[in-house]
Amino acid sequence: MALGTRLYLLSAWLRPILHQSLIPKPRHQPLWFNGAVFRRLKFRLNLPVRALALGERTLVMGVLNVTPDSFSDGGAYLEPGAAAERALEMQAQGADLIDLGGESTRPGSDPVSAEAELARVLPVLERLRGRLRVPLSIDTQKAVVAQAALEAGAEIVNDVSALRTNPALGEVVRRARAGLILMHMRGVPKAMQRRPFARDVMRDVARGLREALARARQAGIPRARIVLDPGIGFGKSVEQNCEILARLPELAGLGYPLLVGTSRKSFLSALVEDAPEQARIWATAASVVAAVLGGAHLVRVHDVAEMARVVRAADAIVRQLQRRAQK
Repeated sequence: MALGTRLYLLSAWLRPILHQSLIPKPRHQPLWFNGAVFRRLKFRLNLPVRALALGERTLVMGVLNVTPDSFSDGGAYLEPGAAAERALEMQAQGADLIDLGGESTRPGSDPVSAEAELARVLPVLERLRGRLRVPLSIDTQKAVVAQAALEAGAEIVNDVSALRTNPALGEVVRRARAGLILMHMRGVPKAMQRRPFARDVMRDVARGLREALARARQAGIPRARIVLDPGIGFGKSVEQNCEILARLPELAGLGYPLLVGTSRKSFLSALVEDAPEQARIWATAASVVAAVLGGAHLVRVHDVAEMARVVRAADAIVRQLQRRAQK
């Protein structure tokens, strides 16, 4: 990618942050702006056996893929013992939650059967029972997988389809009194990056999340159990992913806590000279800081030790700027 193109993409990302007055304010004014920092609304995320305070600081969700074909760490933790040890390691490194997935949703991926997904995640859950102190999320679109995982100790369901693929998943979540993450995805993983992208990505994301919230309400899931995810990298162009990060405060107008997942994603390579996958950690750090400044309540990352430090530093800067604004 030419230097001029990279500079243009970077300026497009930063411009809305530096000129926030150009961004329409949410109707309910959930955030205030002073220079470059947003104050997050505070929420209480109710889970089956505990509640998480969201908004005091940014929480870190560690990614644990037990798949052979995930885009970043596919195959690294296929053995249940290794996967369980990785979960415990991420907890020690500062993860506030662990997100366990047994089906890849990378661009171009094919779905797997519920039986295959269960064979991957249940042995890990069994090994973690009584050992993991932080909440565990199951990353699945299938009601049967969610049911088994919740019975084995998971407390949150992370559904990238936002109850579109398997509406019965909503009933499973409601009965278990579990948390639910609703993510925006344009299309399906197999073809989402081949489809025409939305003309107005923010309108498309907001509309999709409102529709997801309507499905959750229909399933009887209380708002205090719901988190929204704008779906960075799921059916969006490089420019659109940057735009979502830059305009993240607008999504706070929906009135729910926000999760942002940019970790190691391919759009970051377009911003840093097509860096190899493992080198995307530096671009990931920049995107995590942007998410924190934009008001994200949680960030989903692979490199927990490094990103936990990034988040702590970003949160500390935010607190200082907020104190100055109050003087």
